[in-house]
Amino acid sequence: MTHTLLVTCGHLMRHYQRFRTEIEGHGIQVSIPPVDGQQLDSAEMEKVIVGQRLVIAGDDIIGRPVLEAGKATGLEAIIKWGIGTDGIDKAAAAELGIAVYNTPGVFSEEVADCAAAYVVNLARGLHRMSASVWSGGWLKVEGTSLSRCTAGVIGLGGIGRATCRRLAAFGMTVIGYDPAEIDPALMQREGAAQVSLDRLLADSDFIVVTCALTPESFHLLSTDAFARMKDGVRIVNVARGPIIDEPALVAALESGKVATAALDVFETEPLPMDSPLRKFDHLMFGTHNGSNTAEAVDRVNRLTVDLALDLFGLSGQPPRLVPLVAA
Repeated sequence: MTHTLLVTCGHLMRHYQRFRTEIEGHGIQVSIPPVDGQQLDSAEMEKVIVGQRLVIAGDDIIGRPVLEAGKATGLEAIIKWGIGTDGIDKAAAAELGIAVYNTPGVFSEEVADCAAAYVVNLARGLHRMSASVWSGGWLKVEGTSLSRCTAGVIGLGGIGRATCRRLAAFGMTVIGYDPAEIDPALMQREGAAQVSLDRLLADSDFIVVTCALTPESFHLLSTDAFARMKDGVRIVNVARGPIIDEPALVAALESGKVATAALDVFETEPLPMDSPLRKFDHLMFGTHNGSNTAEAVDRVNRLTVDLALDLFGLSGQPPRLVPLVAA
């Protein structure tokens, strides 16, 4: 059987030459389509997935039509580069017998670094002062002392707990929410306490979103949630854009309920030029880049290539990760 591999993740695309000899030396036929933007949409994926046994995917939209097109021509497994699998219809994959893998626990430190950096920037206005100097000004921002603030972290997986640890090191009072109960001793070691979502919303001066996007977390920060927050709260999102209802956030910014925000992710990416968020010049925007360090990219590239070799039966060992969906 021919080994065919589709690569749609931009991080692996950029560094493919490093792995080319190793991969193609095993006789694997690799397809790397052009990606205009951050990911391929459903129609684009439906075309390029035909005839592929394995896919190393980025944040592409892989719903039932894509999976059915792949299955009809031999698709066996999808390897999601990174952690979030919200773009994949995992129920349809299970029904069709297509295994879905991801690479859990690989970005905790990197994304937590980014989250902490956003908190510091919002507290001190560093991004605003830098922009002022570049434009010929000399803006001085009266900042906020972090050691007098409470930080609420939504999502207490690896990224969330690493974020708690960093914020506690700033002297902040750190509380966290997660629907799963976390060992109190573990939370204590991270310098934080697990609380209810209601308490987190009511008590936090900074709210940092680090949870996965699920049906339950979609628009978790809604009009109702913003109403339960402190006046002047600051919001950081390094998770997934749709966890925040953007029109509700815009209204909260306009009313002053939310003082400012740092958003590494958005409901639509890249952020549309006509997004109402662009009218607030004191916000800080990222490019869904929290995990993007040279070390992390190299680590996950290696892991996904190794897993592909395992699944093709070319490495001499079983798959190194457990599939999310059993084939």
